[in-house]
Parts: sequence; C-alpha cells; structure tokens
Amino acid sequence: MTPHRQAQETDKLQHEVDALMRDYQGQVPGASVLVLRDGHALLRRGYGLAVVETGEAASARTNYRLASVTKQFTAAAVLLLAQDGTLGLDDPIKRWLPSLPKAADAITIRQILSHQSGLIDYEDAIPASFDADRRQMHDLDVLNVLEGQNRTYFAPGQGYRYSNSGYALLALTVQRASGRSFAGFLRERIFLPLEMRDTVAYERGVSEVAHRAYGYSDEQGRWVRTDQSSTSAVLGDGGIYSSIDDLAKWDAALYDDRLLSDASRTLAFTAHTPTDVADVGYGYGWRITGETLWHSGETMGFRNVIVRWPRRRLTVVVLSNRNEPEPYRLALAIGRVYLAGSPVRGP
Repeated sequence: MTPHRQAQETDKLQHEVDALMRDYQGQVPGASVLVLRDGHALLRRGYGLAVVETGEAASARTNYRLASVTKQFTAAAVLLLAQDGTLGLDDPIKRWLPSLPKAADAITIRQILSHQSGLIDYEDAIPASFDADRRQMHDLDVLNVLEGQNRTYFAPGQGYRYSNSGYALLALTVQRASGRSFAGFLRERIFLPLEMRDTVAYERGVSEVAHRAYGYSDEQGRWVRTDQSSTSAVLGDGGIYSSIDDLAKWDAALYDDRLLSDASRTLAFTAHTPTDVADVGYGYGWRITGETLWHSGETMGFRNVIVRWPRRRLTVVVLSNRNEPEPYRLALAIGRVYLAGSPVRGP
C-alpha cells in the first residue's frame, strides 16, 4: 500500500470512529479513545471536555477514574505475590484477614478473584456516617462492615456473584502480605516498571491525579459534577486513575512475561466460572466473551471499558467522564471498524 493510500485509509477509519463518538464532542463531558494493533496506536484521541467548568479538553493524557477496570490491576497484584511465593491462591482469606466472621472460614483468595466467594455486598451495609465529602469509605472500612456480616449469599465456590467486597479484601490482603500500602505496591511493582507514570491508586490528601478528568451526570439537561461518592475511596474494587496512553503500556505487558508469567496470565484470562450474563465467563479481573477479554467500569460520573482481541492483537479502550451511557457496545463497534478495515499502522 502506498503512503498516500495508507493515509487515506487511516483517515477513513478515524472518520468512522468520530461519527460513533459524536455525542461526546463539543462542550460536554467527553472521552478518550485508544485503538491498538500490534502495539501501534491506530487511534489515540480525546473528545469533549475533561473539566467542564474550565473548558479543559479531554486528551490522550487525561486520567479518568477507572472504576472496576481497576480489578485487573488488583488481580495482577495478587498474582505477583503468588509468583513471589508470598501467598497462595488457595490460601483462606482469613489467613490474611483473620477478623472476618466464621461464615468466611472456607473462602479462598482464588474464589474471591473469580467472584465465587459469596461475600455480602458492602454497599448494602454502609453505615449512615459515610458520605462523599467528609468521610468516605476505605478498604479497611469494607473489612469492618463485613466483620459484622456472619453470612454469605451461597456456599463459597458454589455460585457466582460479582463482588466489590471481595476486591476490597484483596487490596487489604496485598497490603498485609507485602508489608506495603496497596497504592505503594501497585506503584512499585506495576506502574513504575511499566512506565505508567501518571497512573495512581488515588488517595485524597496523599496523592494527586495529573491531568485529571472530573465526573459528571446529566440532570434534566444540565451537566452537573458528580465526581465522588461515599465509596470512591475504596481502592481495590475501583480506585485507580489512568489514561489511554498509560493503558497502552499495560496492554503491551499483557502479551509477554515482563510483569506476569505465562502461567499467571493464563489464570487471569481463563473463564473460571460462568457469570449471570449468557456467554460471559469470569477470569481474574477479566470477563471472557468468545475471543475477547474485557472489563467495564462504572462509578459516579465515569463509564469506562477495555476490550482486547488478543489473537488479533487488537485492543480498544474507551474512558469517559459521564454517568451514562456505558461504552461497552461502543467499544465493540469501534473494534468492528478496525477489524473490517485495512491493518494499517497509525503515526
């Protein structure tokens, strides 16, 4: 293909994505979109605004709260400690968190990773004293709540129920097993080695978010900032901020053993259980649907998704700072544009 023809094809595909992203353009909360093939960025673009009040545009460096896309990093932290021999995936969670009630006796780390623990949802038992502004919940508060819940939804290992509680407990387990804060472990063992320099497990008053997007909700036709909730400070289930530029580095590391071994990546990317959605399985921090590995993240003011077609070496990431809509089907549509198009490399 001639350089001119390649440029034409690149422009054509980008115009198709621009059309798909039309609702995110202009003076509205926006999105950042990344399309990777073979490690090359075919599309790397921001739409709309990262900060509505100042008019700051969304870009490839804008950092969004990942919400549950965080879970793949929490799972990776656990797998790193398992590789180190510091913990075992079949350890009872009470080896590390012995204050959990008797109902948790049989729950293992492996079951928590794949949402087969049956743990009670902490969101349904939040004390009234927690709110978005003055006193947010943290991972340790999740443990405190679960200490008073001497029951499970089902016998551990005998069912599936998506559990934010479990991933908060995994963050605490990483902290206790490693002797470092969860945020510090992620920074030292994942973010810095991969040169994800702006990615952070955000702790108010402790760390800062560079190039930060703030979250918004459409309330009767007006965009209102809804950036934090009472649970936004819980790190293990959703507290990481990152950008599409940094997530490109994360995606690259998932193809080789620079971070996780072949065995660990196989564990993460294997469907250990069916979920409550037809044809969707769950690995360790990843959903598996056909040939795709993916995970979405939804929280106050943010909707995100990463979708990987590893056999085709294609990845689509959509990060947005608005309460609706969820972008999973949008990411699939963007993926179809590039799967159908010519495998050209972007600039």
